[in-house]
Amino acid sequence: MFGKVYSVTLLGIDGFLVQVESDIADGLPSFDMVGIPCSEVREARERVRTAFRNSGIFVPPKRITVNLSPADIRKRGSGFDLPIAVSILAAMELFPYDIWEDLCTNSMFCGELSLDGSICGVNGILPSVLCARDHGLRRCFIPAENVSEAACIQGIDIIAVTSLSELIRILQSPALLEESVILPLQWSSSPGEYSNDFQEIKGQGTARRAIEVAAAGMHNLLLSGPPGSGKSMLARCIPSIMPPLTYEESLEITKIYSICGLLKPGSGLLQTRPFRSPHHTASTSALAGGGLYPVPGEISLADRGVLFLDELPEYSRKTLEVLRQPMEDQKVFISRLHGRYEFPAHTMICAAMNPCPCGYYPDPHQCTCTSWEVERYHSRISGPLLDRIDIAIEVLPLNKEELRSPSILNEPSASIRSRIIAAHKIQQERFKDTDIYFNAQMSSAMTSEFCLIDPDAEQLLDSCLNHHQLTTRGYYKLLKTARTIADLAESERILSTHLAEAFSYRSKTAFFHQKTASGKTKASR
Repeated sequence: MFGKVYSVTLLGIDGFLVQVESDIADGLPSFDMVGIPCSEVREARERVRTAFRNSGIFVPPKRITVNLSPADIRKRGSGFDLPIAVSILAAMELFPYDIWEDLCTNSMFCGELSLDGSICGVNGILPSVLCARDHGLRRCFIPAENVSEAACIQGIDIIAVTSLSELIRILQSPALLEESVILPLQWSSSPGEYSNDFQEIKGQGTARRAIEVAAAGMHNLLLSGPPGSGKSMLARCIPSIMPPLTYEESLEITKIYSICGLLKPGSGLLQTRPFRSPHHTASTSALAGGGLYPVPGEISLADRGVLFLDELPEYSRKTLEVLRQPMEDQKVFISRLHGRYEFPAHTMICAAMNPCPCGYYPDPHQCTCTSWEVERYHSRISGPLLDRIDIAIEVLPLNKEELRSPSILNEPSASIRSRIIAAHKIQQERFKDTDIYFNAQMSSAMTSEFCLIDPDAEQLLDSCLNHHQLTTRGYYKLLKTARTIADLAESERILSTHLAEAFSYRSKTAFFHQKTASGKTKASR
């Protein structure tokens, strides 16, 4: 007796279709599993055996062999409980042949079994359903706990089940099978709800403008200022002014959160851009992803949103350096003996730091640091990492008038977001035939194509290149930032005012770079 169904294992953030085969033959009673199952998959035999008994299903005392094909891919996750159980039931000929044949070729099963026969939710349902749809399967049987995220996928029937007994009833009745299909949820783009709003921030006009430019083009940002000046609050408000997520962006973010088990019960596709703020003691694996079976790190959890690195110099040098490649490629590549994994990292990195260890440089009345200590503090951030930051801005403390002004006078996030959405529409039209959404993601060739410079601005650019040291990367980042400023002004060409503003943000980065180099020179002496 033989039975076969489909399931999915996860490789990175994508699913891989797996064929679950069961054979029941004469011989000494046993339950063997082959096909490189991980420890949690091997444990399925005890859960399946006990769930059968508690559901009133008699399994003949014969030799049961379960094969997970292809045999050269490691299978992991508790979602194999359900397909193993169904394949054994098919091998026991519990279903009519025509129903079993249809299940074999057109259905995917995923779910964890409790000992009483109930079906529990699992992580990674969204990429599993997408994998099944892309392979031409017609329906997915999933736990009822995961129905909200799975119902967001069009083009495949979703059937939610709560127990093994209910699943058997559905599979034995074609009419009940059709009635159990969940209606798909319709996608609607909305700005989402955020707990922080720019209306709560007083003053900081220069920082507000720099953040508006950064959010409009998804540029990396560095905020420097004394303690209590509002750096963290400014950073937490950034998602509230970013444009609404597109369907493709929302799908990508939700896949990551589904795999990591971070989706709230009953939630569908995520509507808000993520904001992640790891502590400065985070390890390299926590920040970039990794582990024996690699999972996404903080930079991937902040995909299409903001990764906030507060107290940037307090992070270990090794941890910060691991961000250099993802900042450039918008992807994280992790290689292991059994495979190579790729995680998305289309992330806006916002970092914050104090100007010195005590935090009050250059105030002579409050700062207690020597010049060597200040330079050594700045040298904790490498030049290559600073070169990947598009915009650097100084956040100054508020004066008495700004501090006592009513917050109602401050511009709310909704007003700023309307300007950013207008600039984003220009970028969407510009990149409509590509997988790029923001100016910061342009390649060098695209930068040369789309960053058309006014003749007056050409002279200013030549002057900047002659009098200031700019790396090749810094040159292109300068043009990308100027392109975003021009988009906010709805200008087809980059004017000298746009270039001057972009260079003012870039010059701050150069200042920190000089501090880093100076600190290294003194340390060597």
